[in-house]
Amino acid sequence: MPRTDFSRMGCPIARSMEVLGERWAILVMREAFYGTTRFDDFARHLGIASNILSARLAKLVEHGMLERVPEGARHAYRLTEKGRDFFPAFLALKRWSDRWMAPNGPVVRVVDRVTGEEVSSPPPLGGDGVPLVPESVRLLPGPGAGEAMRRRLALKEMADG
Repeated sequence: MPRTDFSRMGCPIARSMEVLGERWAILVMREAFYGTTRFDDFARHLGIASNILSARLAKLVEHGMLERVPEGARHAYRLTEKGRDFFPAFLALKRWSDRWMAPNGPVVRVVDRVTGEEVSSPPPLGGDGVPLVPESVRLLPGPGAGEAMRRRLALKEMADG
């Protein structure tokens, strides 16, 4: 069965999965958030084959998440603005993972460098400050919605009515 090309889909979440949904991609980003910049250090920390790491780094560079910059006789990988903008999503995934996938507690604590306080990724809140759950939200078409999405959401509105 051929692999689905998410990059051509209208949904931005699907397109982001084209970049971040491949095995190792988010773990490479984790290492970048943890301060890793050198190829050999990514390989050592992740225990990943060099050919796979090279492909993942190249894709993250191609999609503007990381940049490859000369550093001495070698190169370093640095987070771009786009890559840094993924940090809150990473923290939300880490919070979920620490709760549901870490029976002995978090492997790494992320703390504010200045205060030493734990960095939190709070759940989304409504205008009244109450945490939101999926049933608490209403879906409306955005400016990028096509006609099919507009019809789908209109039908949902009528059903939820």
